[in-house]
Amino acid sequence: MENRPGQPLIIAVIGGNSTTPEVDDLAERVGAELARKGAIVACGGLSGVMEAVCRGAKAAGGTTIGILPGSNPRDANPWVDIPICTGMGYARNVIVVHTGRAVIAVDGAYGTMSEIGHALGSSIPVVGLDTWTFSRNGEVDGKIIIARDPANAVELAIDAARSRDNPSHAQGP
Repeated sequence: MENRPGQPLIIAVIGGNSTTPEVDDLAERVGAELARKGAIVACGGLSGVMEAVCRGAKAAGGTTIGILPGSNPRDANPWVDIPICTGMGYARNVIVVHTGRAVIAVDGAYGTMSEIGHALGSSIPVVGLDTWTFSRNGEVDGKIIIARDPANAVELAIDAARSRDNPSHAQGP
């Protein structure tokens, strides 16, 4: 499904719910940069990376969507503008990654790994910032686009989303 002209770009940000101050800083900077670029942030809506990315987006005047595992919108972190209750537990991970036209993975645990797998399995571009890497048959699987820093992660994700929506926008190899 392509973004319609004038439709806001949504980028999903995934990562663990238990983080370090360094990881929180990375996620907050990703959120702020996405907001500055006019993208809407979608995430799992709870704590850790999800809270930090929403906090950064809100500080920069952005909009946030939290796709919650439970049925109570009050479970969302305080920086979620639009809480979406799924009542699906971890199964909501599929919804999180499909909401974005691209995904930025920041750090993360096994839930993040599953989200990366769902995204890649559905041909949704994934940009990694200090997150999982995968190997297949002893060789690194290069499907995750590796970012240097938060600004680069946002740039890569927006470019990947635009390329997905408009293949003629794609950069060379």
